[in-house]
Formats: sequence, C-alpha cells, structure tokens
Amino acid sequence: MAIIQSNYIPWKGYFDIINDVDLFIFYDDVQYTKRDWRNRNLIKTPDGLKWLTLPVGSSKSKLIHEVTILDKIWNEKHWKTIKRFYARAPYFKLHKDFFEHVYCETKWEYLSDLNQYIIKYLSKECLGVNTEFKDSRDYNLTGHKFERLMELIKKAKADTYISGPSARFYIEEGRFVEEGIKLIYKDYSKFPEYHQFYPPFTHNVSIIDLLFHTGPDAPYYIWGWKEDKNQIELS
Repeated sequence: MAIIQSNYIPWKGYFDIINDVDLFIFYDDVQYTKRDWRNRNLIKTPDGLKWLTLPVGSSKSKLIHEVTILDKIWNEKHWKTIKRFYARAPYFKLHKDFFEHVYCETKWEYLSDLNQYIIKYLSKECLGVNTEFKDSRDYNLTGHKFERLMELIKKAKADTYISGPSARFYIEEGRFVEEGIKLIYKDYSKFPEYHQFYPPFTHNVSIIDLLFHTGPDAPYYIWGWKEDKNQIELS
C-alpha cells in the first residue's frame, strides 16, 4: 500500500507508486502545506518550466480537504495555458475531452476533490491501473504525525508499505520492523526519456506532458520499461 497527499496533476513518479500497490490512500486530512505540490505543478514552455498554480489563498491553518479554490476563472486560465503549449502534441486530442470536462464543464470548490478526481481518472482510464483508492478520512484516525501514519497503515492491514524517498527524514524504520511491515522506498531514477517539446528534456513535470506526447504508450515510460528490462536480465 501507499499513502500520499493528493497533488495537482502530479508528475509520473506519483503514478508509478500508485501502480506498485494494491491500495492507495489519499492522505488529505492532514495539514495543508504552502509552496508544495498540493495546488501546483510544472509544464514545459519555450521559455522554460512554468507553474500552473491553483489559487487557494491563505490556507495554513486548514487541512488539505478543507482548502477551497478561490479564483472563479482559474480553470479558464489553466486550460488556455495548457492548450497554448501542448495543442500541437501528437496525443493532445486523445485527452482533450477529459480535460475540457475538468476545466470547462465542472465547477470545483475543494482542492482535494479536484486532485483526487483527476488522479483516479488518469490512473484508471489513461494508464490502465487497477489499484483500489481510498481516503484517510474513512479510517477515523486519532494519532498525530508519524503515529497517525502508522495507525492508518495498521488499520488498512498492510503488510508492505511503499514510500517516496523524501519521507526518509521522518519515517521511523524501526517501527516497521516491530510491526512486521515491509518498508520500501521508491526509486525514481532511470525513467526513460521520450520526445518532448522545448529541450532540454525534463522529467520533473506534470503527467500531462507525458500523456500528450506519448498517448497510449505512457505506461511504458513510467513502469513498462522496467518490466522489459527485467525480462532481458532474466533471459
């Protein structure tokens, strides 16, 4: 299993973790953090990387699922920007209807609802992932910080927990040993490159960059290449 806060149109590594587990829990009943990936992500432009940022105002005292989107025309701005830089991509039209539904046909009040909706759809419908999704609010947690995370892992009855590498600084690895839970840190290195607008190539951008450029081949550039590599090594 994996437990991560919902992010706005996350990068491919986020979906790599989702594909690795049978249960993925959105951890959105914890403190919202500013200048993070919760409400923004990066895209490629001729002038370098550009942030797409959702306007949420001062949300430092709120939990992620309580954060509201303030600007009523943010969706028009984001969709206009995405079209400007990706409309000529080979598979833009393949995904155009979904993103028009998100940005032009649906009103979003809460950040968490928007993030989770996009992540679930892209995982299942675009990447073919069969992972089960749940929300941490369904588990009636009482602990704080690391104890809260451990409480959630145990309530979900996980025997293996996959974590992003940045969590090393707060995870108490000994607790996983005590509980008999296998801890795995995700390795994001060696993702293959694909044809991408506006060189040089950059891995650390939103998943939409990969989807618009590679279409149905997108899963290969996230995890499929590893499966091919393992088959070659075993042969």
